[in-house]
Amino acid sequence: MIVKRSDLPDVLLISSARYGDDRGWFAETFRRDSLAAAGVTDDFVQDNQSFSVHPGTVRGLHFQLAPFAQAKLVRVLAGAILDVAVDLRRSSPTFGRHVAVRLDADAGEQLYIPAGFAHGFCT
Repeated sequence: MIVKRSDLPDVLLISSARYGDDRGWFAETFRRDSLAAAGVTDDFVQDNQSFSVHPGTVRGLHFQLAPFAQAKLVRVLAGAILDVAVDLRRSSPTFGRHVAVRLDADAGEQLYIPAGFAHGFCT
């Protein structure tokens, strides 16, 4: 896994190597120790999937207050989205700032968004 910091240092762009042959490809999309080495130590306990029929569909911004706050690991299975994260942590030096990242299924990248951020995307 290759982990890069976005314009907001706590939001990470994660790339996985793809190993392909005539059948297709294989990629490791989650590995706890690789993420921990990049500072991601969240215990992910829920996995969600959404499908949008129409291009231009907006979902979010979503935000959870403690004790329901949660980190998110976002990836796209088909097509592409513009993914947005907004830092709502009042004690953060990046409070109120946002980052927008294009995620594309063909690229296979993921976006890690820590707890305390609002999150949304547009298809």
